Amino acid sequence: MLKIGILGLGEGRSTMSAALQSEKLELRAICDRNEELCQHRIAEFQYTGRVTTNYQDLLDDAEIDIIAIYTPDHLHAEHVSQALRAGKHVVCTKPFIDDLSKANELLELVEQTGKKVFIGQSSRFFEPIKRQRADYEAGLIGELITIEGYYHADHRWFLAKGWSLENRFKWLYGGLSHPVDFIRWYLPNIEEVMGYGMLSSNGKAGGLQHEDTMHFIFKATDGRVARVSGAYTGPVQPVTRDSEMSCILRGTEGASQGDYMDLRYAITDRTGEERIVTWEHKLKHYFRFEGKSHHAGEYQNYLEYFADSITEGFTAYPDIREGIGTVALLQAMDRSLQTGKPVRVQDVLDEHGVKLNTSYAAAESSN
Repeated sequence: MLKIGILGLGEGRSTMSAALQSEKLELRAICDRNEELCQHRIAEFQYTGRVTTNYQDLLDDAEIDIIAIYTPDHLHAEHVSQALRAGKHVVCTKPFIDDLSKANELLELVEQTGKKVFIGQSSRFFEPIKRQRADYEAGLIGELITIEGYYHADHRWFLAKGWSLENRFKWLYGGLSHPVDFIRWYLPNIEEVMGYGMLSSNGKAGGLQHEDTMHFIFKATDGRVARVSGAYTGPVQPVTRDSEMSCILRGTEGASQGDYMDLRYAITDRTGEERIVTWEHKLKHYFRFEGKSHHAGEYQNYLEYFADSITEGFTAYPDIREGIGTVALLQAMDRSLQTGKPVRVQDVLDEHGVKLNTSYAAAESSN
């Protein structure tokens, strides 16, 4: 079993649950600067392992194989860099980094150390989305024509969290990055993006600083187009009519739709047969806490996938290059919102001198 240390026990709560229930990982240590939160997690999970408020303790622990990072976005680059220099494999929550000027340094560290960096883009690891990808790779809907992704949720409860009202917080990165990852999974070579956004009256009254309602169109280098949308501070339809987050693929011979947290999948395949699949028996695997605020099952899915990549020697996607590419796309989207004009993703990368092989195998990878 690989030994894992967790940095950041807010979102890291799901990772604790995942590691403690996994047969492939051993939770070696947990760390958060907030000692009260550490004690809360100890009590919640009846955890008896190592606890620290000092990240250096994780870095110095020779027993730890993987460090899982769930700290605020602006700290990711430094925390990942420290973990790599300490000889650790890394899981880092999305978005990977918020400063592309650090990208080349991190790419070089991966090459120098030979350690793996995996982006915890958890949305790929829910049952409907995994099934949709498998059916796509099996050719059941033919050649992909276009993809649509959305994340529409009544997240007004976020307004009670002080950090969500800070200028640093943007729903573009905190929420829309999930369906954007769906787009990049199938169309990794996004060339240009155009979008519009607004701050709704609900968001404005609640104190949000940035757009909470957004719509974007993407164009790939091969000419295919995709669209994505997000709306976060208003009512939504019941799940019997809609889903908070979905990925819709339209192909030459069929179409499919994965409904994320509803654990529901529908496909009309090349034979014309229509099927709907649900996974109600896995509700307790995915949703282990109150409501659906944390979905630890997908974290366990991706942590075990990453553990397999280390022991079996394959690349786990999203890897560091894909993570950087997604950040560049999100920054291009952000710039389009501010300018009202199309933005080329390569221009964002060029500004920081970042060179990525954007035709890497992520488009063909499977979880």
